[in-house]
Amino acid sequence: MHQNAIHMLKSVKHTIGDSFIVTTEDGKVIVIDGGDKEDVGYFLDYLKSVTGQKKPHVDAWFLSHPHDDHCEVFLRLVAEDNCPVTFDRVYANFAEDPKFYEGTDSWAVGILTRYHALLPRFADKAAALREGEVLKIGAAKFTVLYTFNPAWKDCNAASTIMRMDLGGKSVMFTGDANGQPGRYVLEKYTDSGLLKCDICKMAHHGQDSVDKAFYEAVDPEICLWPTPQWVWENRGGQLKTLEVREWIQSLGVTENHVAKDGSYVLTL
Repeated sequence: MHQNAIHMLKSVKHTIGDSFIVTTEDGKVIVIDGGDKEDVGYFLDYLKSVTGQKKPHVDAWFLSHPHDDHCEVFLRLVAEDNCPVTFDRVYANFAEDPKFYEGTDSWAVGILTRYHALLPRFADKAAALREGEVLKIGAAKFTVLYTFNPAWKDCNAASTIMRMDLGGKSVMFTGDANGQPGRYVLEKYTDSGLLKCDICKMAHHGQDSVDKAFYEAVDPEICLWPTPQWVWENRGGQLKTLEVREWIQSLGVTENHVAKDGSYVLTL
């Protein structure tokens, strides 16, 4: 376990989902999102394998935004009377009113309602993310470039965007960020040196997300796609995956790793 690595977990039933586990050279375990309800068993078994622990310990758990395919694993685990994992911190920045997205996003209302109902179980471990803060978790450093803005009532626009530095490599994590936060980050940080990263986690599963200019600024060598086959191929013709794939190809990205092909481990 004691190596700098990013584990991108597959979606068990090929639904959309984001699930990443980061391990560090000094033994820290960091989870980003976790996946949908169908992924709970697979996620837990994978985490046990990574940690070598019957009851795995997570040092930090980040939740990017309140959607099922990002939060269900966490919520279902903490809902158990004897939670099968332990954790030190849960980092999120969610609307305090569960009805914040009422009338626009029933998924988000449902997740927020359950999150706040379960919060007493882990309130002593919950920490609200703030834009601009830097978190050091063992050998990993996270810089929060953007997080929930109550002026935007689109739940994907609430996605935390953060940069991770680990093992001499830089990684951009994007949640399901769309054009609004993408353009905000681009405008605010263009001259900061924080946008250029070696690796980019594709926003919103690689479709209908941040603009091409955002990916141009990140200019990654490697892209991680939490993307099932049907999204990768744009079955149904309503997604932007094929267009986004062309963007990434035009940037000369040397490696693309896609969750449709199974879970993947990238050693840093």
